[in-house]
Amino acid sequence: MRIPTLMIFFVSLVCCVIPFSSSRQLAASSQPNKLQPGTLCARDERIIFSCPIRRPAKIVSLCASKNLTSERGYLQYRFGVPEKIELEFPKDRTGTQQKFQYTHYFRAQVDLTEISFTSNGYEYQITDDYNGEEKPAQTTQGVSVTAPGKPKEVNFICRTKPKVDYTDLQAVLPNGQE
Repeated sequence: MRIPTLMIFFVSLVCCVIPFSSSRQLAASSQPNKLQPGTLCARDERIIFSCPIRRPAKIVSLCASKNLTSERGYLQYRFGVPEKIELEFPKDRTGTQQKFQYTHYFRAQVDLTEISFTSNGYEYQITDDYNGEEKPAQTTQGVSVTAPGKPKEVNFICRTKPKVDYTDLQAVLPNGQE
């Protein structure tokens, strides 16, 4: 006699809980997503560089305002997942252009773009490197981080080809080779 009562209670509980949680998920999914798919950049921002990294399963994004020039707009590095951005540099969106360095080297079979910055003594370098002189050709895309006083860097390699737009960065950011 107790088993059927217990089963009825369990079935009643499941019937009540499942529709409630499904309706909550539906309500959450009907809200417009404020980020561009697969990035940490808002829909009203320009993606300079963004990709999911291999390990840990996070996203690295370099986002900019649509009006980015050397005098106006902002550039911001973000690392984490959409629900939890672990690092956002710089926090203040004024004068960000002077906090990043841009380097681009190009010749036949070689194309190297690097965007770097320093935060709390840690050195960050976003790299988009193609070397067609290697056999087979080598492509390295991701971010490397060097801790203060440590000679060895930690590399976070892109899992997929990154979304990139380096248009006009040479005119916007200081040259890293100076």
